[in-house]
Amino acid sequence: MSTIARLSIGEYDRMIDSGVFENRRIELINGELREMSPIGVPHEYAVDELTEWSIQNVPLDRVRVRIQHSIGLVELSSVPEPDVAWVARLDYTRHRPTSADVLLLIEVSDSSLAYDRGEKAMLYAQVGVTDYWIVNIRERCVEVRRQPAGNNFEDIRIYNTGETVSPLHLPSLAVPVDMVFGA
Repeated sequence: MSTIARLSIGEYDRMIDSGVFENRRIELINGELREMSPIGVPHEYAVDELTEWSIQNVPLDRVRVRIQHSIGLVELSSVPEPDVAWVARLDYTRHRPTSADVLLLIEVSDSSLAYDRGEKAMLYAQVGVTDYWIVNIRERCVEVRRQPAGNNFEDIRIYNTGETVSPLHLPSLAVPVDMVFGA
């Protein structure tokens, strides 16, 4: 597949403002428009659980919890929309959070697993996201990627059901892996 044109974030924002993408799930990745996968029931459940847990446990005076909202990666002409993002509590009325604001990014993956492990992981590593989690619906585990270096993460660990995982920036918190998958 070839690319016809690359968009800047400004052009993408103007298209959003004009309603071009109404009722479509689109994100800008490396200047290209990408249609996002439809969300299935297990994905919805995991996002709901992570949302509730996050709101109940993070220090809301320091962390803003964003659900399926954009992060601006200007250096890569990208505006991904991770399922869950913990960002520094700042005023985002005039701009999106950037990679410098990110404390934790979580993608919930089922049909998008290869993309989230591949191109999305590379994108997040390139901009220096220090804590990137993939909630792997198929294998019922959380894949944690840390220590970005170039296009990759040097530290990749798998947390299975029965275990907990702690965010790098808030290590006193422990997210139970079982919680995101239900019974």
